[in-house]
Order: sequence, then C-alpha cells, then structure tokens
Amino acid sequence: MTVQLTPYIMLDGNAAEAISFYEQALDAVVVFRESFGEGPENPERPMTDDVKKRVAHAVLKVGEAELLVADCVPGEPNDSGNRLTICITSSEIGQSRRYYEALQQGGEVNLPLQELYFSPAYGVVTDKFGVTFLIFTKRG
Repeated sequence: MTVQLTPYIMLDGNAAEAISFYEQALDAVVVFRESFGEGPENPERPMTDDVKKRVAHAVLKVGEAELLVADCVPGEPNDSGNRLTICITSSEIGQSRRYYEALQQGGEVNLPLQELYFSPAYGVVTDKFGVTFLIFTKRG
C-alpha cells in the first residue's frame, strides 16, 4: 500500500497564471494538466466557455515533491480558509474509506466518497479543525 500527502492549491480562475508563476519561481515542471472542458460534461450543469478553460487539475513536480493546483467551479465556495487543501492519495479503496470515515468525525462532508471518472474512490472532507482533505484513490 502506498499513501502520500500532497498540498493542493485551489484558486478561482487564475490557476493557469499560478502554474506559470510556479514554473518560474520554483522551477516546477507540469507533469499533468486538464481543463474542465477536457473532462466529461454534466448535462444538468452545462459549462460556459470560460469554465471549460479553467484548470480542473494540474500536477507540478518541484524537486522530488508534487504540488497540485486547480480552479474551483464558479459558484463553489473558495474563501481564504479552503484555498489550500491536503490531498491524501492511496492505492487502496479500503484505506481511502478509512481516512474518509475518520476525518469526517466532528467535521463536515463536502463531497461523499464515490467513484468518479478519474478515481474509484474520491471524496472531500473538512475535519473538525477546519482542514480540508481530498481523498483520492489511484486506479489500480
């Protein structure tokens, strides 16, 4: 089993600018980048061209570490308290489920743990201390 904790910066429409900045300031290398327009569209929530251009997920390599950067979906909360989250990446659904269950005790579920197109088990929880965790399970 592998587990890693990764900082995840959530921005409101300027993730592309931040990525360019981190490439220069931190010698970051973009190893993955996907816009909302490149993912599947929910017919119940059509996206404008502006939203489609936003960064849905990017992985930057800074030395040996990873830094994740993305834009929020317009209309979702993005205050100063949730711009930096911690992504817990696991290779096992059972381990992801245990983290998800433990972290929500006394906290709040932002997105139920579920299978999505990019992960067999993904959820978002804010713990009782106000720290937001993305629980991400790698496909096997």
